Amino acid sequence: MSGGDHAAPVTALARGAALGLTGSARPPVGVVGVGIDAVDLARFARVLGRRSTMADRLFTAGELTYARASSDPVPRLSTRFAAKEAVMKALGVGLGAFSFHDVEVVRVGLDAPRLVLRGAAEALAVRSGVDRWHLSLTHTDRVALALVVAEGGLGGGEVAEGGSVPMAADLPPKP
Repeated sequence: MSGGDHAAPVTALARGAALGLTGSARPPVGVVGVGIDAVDLARFARVLGRRSTMADRLFTAGELTYARASSDPVPRLSTRFAAKEAVMKALGVGLGAFSFHDVEVVRVGLDAPRLVLRGAAEALAVRSGVDRWHLSLTHTDRVALALVVAEGGLGGGEVAEGGSVPMAADLPPKP
């Protein structure tokens, strides 16, 4: 038997195991990447103060509206900037891989903040197999922190009709 002949039984076994454990034929998800970033609030406030267009270059209109609703928008902007940097780290890329506007931190009411990716950031996440994000934000009077976990199926990388990212169990076996 060639190496490729072993794939079908292994895939079937994995589907059976996933079905038995989770009630779904989809394999369990795994961590694609983890990113963490810290921002010094005083330094970030100075940067925003020195460059009048910096906030517009870094943040979406929704993020600016949310932050400016506070008497001090710097902690809210700092955590969002940290989140954007943490997403880059989770995807294994650095500055310039995508626009800061391609990653948005959205919060509705008292719900937990969540990530929305667009454009080049979304395309990179799809290619990397990411289909779910976890985000945690916090700040003190001195520092803002963001932790991002990118989660994905074991198949990753291909986009199904309708824009969803299929799991390995959804993809046809390789010849």
